[in-house]
Order: sequence, then structure tokens, then C-alpha cells
Amino acid sequence: MKKLLITLATGCLMSTTPAIAEDEVSMVSTKRMSMPTALMIARATVDACTELGIQVGVTVVDREGIIQVTLRDTIAAQITVPISHRKAYTAANFNSPTSALGDRANSPIGRAPMILMSAGGLPIEVGGSLVGAVGVSGAPSGETDEQCAQAGIDAVIDDLEML
Repeated sequence: MKKLLITLATGCLMSTTPAIAEDEVSMVSTKRMSMPTALMIARATVDACTELGIQVGVTVVDREGIIQVTLRDTIAAQITVPISHRKAYTAANFNSPTSALGDRANSPIGRAPMILMSAGGLPIEVGGSLVGAVGVSGAPSGETDEQCAQAGIDAVIDDLEML
């Protein structure tokens, strides 16, 4: 009986698993930001907020949401560091500005660990490909956090698009 069940289960699995032809096997290349590029984004983001008289924390992550750079301005609150990380992580994982995700914040996905669906996180796209995200925390509003994040991206985007 056990052997019959294993045979049936194997047959079902084989019938639902698509066959992969030899010519379909391939490698996938992804674009990645260099650390100096991530640092330029973070620095330009902090500078944009400093010009507004605001002290912030900023985190730049790669396409998987892994931290590449974190900066905290001189008197920015310590809490700005983990919040900026969570905003960047969320923007990268959803490939969307976190300000556009607010309607999902009170859902099961909105309560997942590390997810923070409040304004201040932006994806970084180059040539239609996600390469990372930037998150900002510390401004009086999420909209201002996002404005500073956009300034950081704008500081390098033209150069990245040329690559």
C-alpha cells in the first residue's frame, strides 16, 4: 500500500511539473549598484534634508533589501536608522514607493517583519531594472523623507542610466 501511494504521488508530481527543455536552461544576470554609488545616494539624501534644516537617517539597500550604506546625520535620533532600513527594505521588496503602499499597511503583509509601509522609501531603478532602494527617516513628514530620498537618487540616476 505504501509503495502504491509513493508511486501515485510521484506520478502526480511528474504530471504537474513542467518539463524543462535543454535550451531553456540559462543564467540570469542582474544589475547591482557599487558601494561608491550607494554612498553617493546616501550622502546626497542627507545633504538634501540638511538643506531643509532636517537631521535624518538614511539607508541604501541592494535589490534584495540588504544594507549597502547607512548614514545618520549628527543629531538625528537613533531610531531613524532602523526605520530608514525598514523603509528601504520595503521599497526594494515591493519595487514601489512606500508612500504608495499605505492601503496595505493594515493587512497581513503589512504586518510582516521588516515591512514598513509609510512614506520615505523609494526603489532605485536603472533601465527598468530594480537595483536597490533608499529609505529615509527623521523629517517631520514621510513626504519630506521621500523628497530627500528622491534627491539622493536624482544625484546619480543620469550616470547610472548611461551605463
